[in-house]
Amino acid sequence: MDKDLIDYIAERVEVLSTSGASTQVTKDAALAWRDAVEAGGEAAADAATERLLDVLEGRPTTIDGVIAFAEGPAKALFGEEAAAQMLATQQQRKAEGAKWCDCDACTAATEILARFGRVEL
Repeated sequence: MDKDLIDYIAERVEVLSTSGASTQVTKDAALAWRDAVEAGGEAAADAATERLLDVLEGRPTTIDGVIAFAEGPAKALFGEEAAAQMLATQQQRKAEGAKWCDCDACTAATEILARFGRVEL
């Protein structure tokens, strides 16, 4: 794996490992990737990347999932007005072709997955 690709993943791993929107499983996988890459050579980076991809696959929230959240649980968590604004924003994003949640964690995960052909942006 070349340095540019490692740097690309590393930038997103930093987001995944620190984002409040990341699950603990995602944070752990991101930190494990970073530790493996720092400790090993190219083979370690390749293996760590495959493990990271396997963990990330299926984790980013789809745009439909975000819309469902805005229509339901978001009302209790953020209030009617904020949920309505979230819903309108996400419906507009969907109309413009968005497929995924736009939070920092989902964005980082989908960018990594797309780079390896596992999702389409």
